[in-house]
This record gives sequence, structure tokens and C-alpha cells, in this order.
Amino acid sequence: MPQETIQPSDDYLEDWLRLCLVSGVGPRILTTLIAHFQTPQAVLAADASQLQQVEGVGYRLAQAIAVAKQEIDLSPELAACRSAGIQMVSRSATAYPRLLLEIHDPPGVLFLQGDLRAADSLAIAVVGSRNATRYGVTQAARIATGLARAGVTVVAGLARGIDAAAHRAALAAGGRTLAVMGGGLLKTYPPEHAELARQVSEQGCLISEMPPQYVATRHAFPRRNRIISGLTLGTLIVEAAERSGALITARQAMEQNRDVFAVPGPVDNRNSKGCHALLRDGAILVESVEDILDALGPLVETNQQEDGREIRHPAELQLNATETSVLQAIGTNPTLVDQVVQQTELPTHRVLSTLSVLEVRQLIVRLPGGTVTRR
Repeated sequence: MPQETIQPSDDYLEDWLRLCLVSGVGPRILTTLIAHFQTPQAVLAADASQLQQVEGVGYRLAQAIAVAKQEIDLSPELAACRSAGIQMVSRSATAYPRLLLEIHDPPGVLFLQGDLRAADSLAIAVVGSRNATRYGVTQAARIATGLARAGVTVVAGLARGIDAAAHRAALAAGGRTLAVMGGGLLKTYPPEHAELARQVSEQGCLISEMPPQYVATRHAFPRRNRIISGLTLGTLIVEAAERSGALITARQAMEQNRDVFAVPGPVDNRNSKGCHALLRDGAILVESVEDILDALGPLVETNQQEDGREIRHPAELQLNATETSVLQAIGTNPTLVDQVVQQTELPTHRVLSTLSVLEVRQLIVRLPGGTVTRR
């Protein structure tokens, strides 16, 4: 089936953008303002005395918001986005990621380079230490590869170490990957990941809540991490020291009621201590991609037919055209692989590789005698 690409279309974008550009209006204040006034237009139309009735808004911030319509020039940001092919989507737009809307402090505006798809709602974050060991990089790449092959979008922060390994593995596997950046999309950090960022934008999407030319400070990364966890169904920590930024992402995932996964490591390695602490606190232990897929539950919907039979079919967002064709050729009784090849009219090697993907995603079971069946 054709992939649905999210096309940002937002009649109220400029009001959202102007409000987000007011110095002192962060995600929490923004959420409080919108809860009080309902729309960004109403916030910008309010006078200073009305604004000060909102918790957290003092005299100076109220004055800054009250004059934002007159004093904040959007043309530099709009021009930068046009010249770089950057799209913007606000919180009130239908194109805004559904999972991200569910967190308590979603960004008012997202800047996107690449394409964000509806299928990206089936996503797992893979993050960890910037100073990753060979063991950590190997595990991150192995699991990200499995996720990508299973049709799960891999989300990370474009950082050195584990994040970069996860992005590269997803790209190499031909899967989808999203990179959430702490700075603006035109200020790649770290700079040596400029080529990786370009590849992600071509096979997924670069995402930031910061204007394109914003240079990230150290305070931007914890704020960025809530978007990484917020875009996903769960967050996997591969390596993390006791005071790792990856643990901030894990904590935010817990606060957002998302799953937290952790890969155990050598007991004498400092990069294992954060993961082991998460496991003691109830994180899901991950030794292979199947542990994550099991935790996500069935990736199919079940319909009860009139004759009492249950027919399982792929959820719309998870399968591409080839996977759907192969799955539809497989019955609930054992089906010969040769019969699948004949019915789909696909090359044998394509059918075999697709069966592997469907098996990882727990949609089919391989049986003796060259047969397969639906779960």
C-alpha cells in the first residue's frame, strides 16, 4: 500500500511561531497559556493584566507577550525555512504527531526536514552513552536493525555513540529513522554528523522545536529528550552511566507513560550502571529485538467473523505493499512458500525476505516442509 506522508498544513502557524519565539515562553508556560486562553491568537490578543492571571507569567513576560505581534519579525525564520526546504507544523495542525500531543508539554511548533509519515507512530527510541563501548555500539546496531526490518521507526538524537549507531543501522537496513535535534536544523550538532543528518532527512526526518539557526546549549538537550521519548511507544537505553543524559530520556518516558527498555551490560563497566539501575526499577530487559516486539503486543487487529472465525489482518500503518501482498497469500492453515510465490507473482528471494520480516513481527510462523501460517 502507498505510504502516507504527513503534509503540514496550518492556517494558524504564524501565531504559534510568534508565541514560541517570545523569550521566556518555554513548553510548560506555553501549555499553561493555551490551557487558559485556548488558542495562540487569544494569547497574543490579551493585554498584560490578563496575561499575568496565568500561573508562571510575571510582569516582564506578560509585557513581552503583549507586544509580540508588533515586535517579533517572523520573516528571517520563514525565509530560512523556505531556502532550506524546512517545513513547520504547529500543535493545532492535523499533521502534528499524535503521540507527541499526548505528553504534558508538547512543542508549540516543530521544524521538519525530510518527511514525517503516519507509519512513524510505530516507533521506538534507541539512545545511550555518547562515549559508547564497542559492545554498546554492536548491541544498538543489532537491535535497531531488527526494529527497522520489522517496520518499526527508530528514533534517536543524532548524538555520538549509541544514537548514531542506531540511526546508521536503521538506514542500512532500509528502514525509517527520525533524528530529534537539540539545536536548529541548520546547525547540526555534533558537526561531524552533517552527512548522517543528510541521510536521515532523505530516509526519514530531522526534527527540532528550535528555529533553524539556533545553536544548541547544554540546556537544550534535556528539553530535546522529551520529544525523543514523546514520539515513541517506548525508549530503549543501550548504555548509560549513572548520570547519563539517556537516563533523563528514560525518566521522561516513564512520566509520559511509555515503556522503558534496557540492555544489560558487563557488571564492571561504568556504562552498564545506568541500565542496571533501570532494570532494578522495573525496565523491560532486552536481549534481542523480539523482547521489544513482544512488549509492544500484537501488531495486527483481530476481527470476529459471522461464522465465529477470527481473521487477523495487518494494522494499516505497519505494512508496505509487498508485505501486505505476501501476508494476504498466507492462510490460517499451513501454506506452501511456493504457493505464496505463485499467488503474489513476486521473485522467490523477495518473498523469502518478506517472510522473515513478517516472522520477526510475529504475524506468521514458519513450519516444517516449506510451509508458513498466520499466527
